[in-house]
Amino acid sequence: MIEVWFDGLCEPVMPEDERIACLGYVIKRNGKTVDVGSGVVGVGASVTNNVAEYRALIRALERVRSLGLSEKVVVRSDSRLVVNQMKGEWKVRAPLIAPLYREAMTLIAGLDISFEWVPREENTEADHLSRVAYENARRKR
Repeated sequence: MIEVWFDGLCEPVMPEDERIACLGYVIKRNGKTVDVGSGVVGVGASVTNNVAEYRALIRALERVRSLGLSEKVVVRSDSRLVVNQMKGEWKVRAPLIAPLYREAMTLIAGLDISFEWVPREENTEADHLSRVAYENARRKR
């Protein structure tokens, strides 16, 4: 079984032109880490926490595809929005999110995949990676 854990963040909330959005993800196969990633999604008023969350999911799904991992995939996140939208339980209304949602849906096509919401306390590895990316980006500014 493949587990994908992802997290995104966007800080500080104000002022908008100083926002830095970052991502982190961990991919495990049968409980063993096979890939991790983190990075900056964007800077400025056009990025949000939800954009960062979707970008984290997309980056992780791209890696699942590029690594050729085709077993059952369970995606876990503390983002209720992303999880519930990907499960089809919530509508996608935000114009900023719609293209990201479509990209993620394209990446899951043909996969045996499920999405689970987890409390933040259970998503510590991906959260840590996104925070390290943020701190690194903030120091460079």
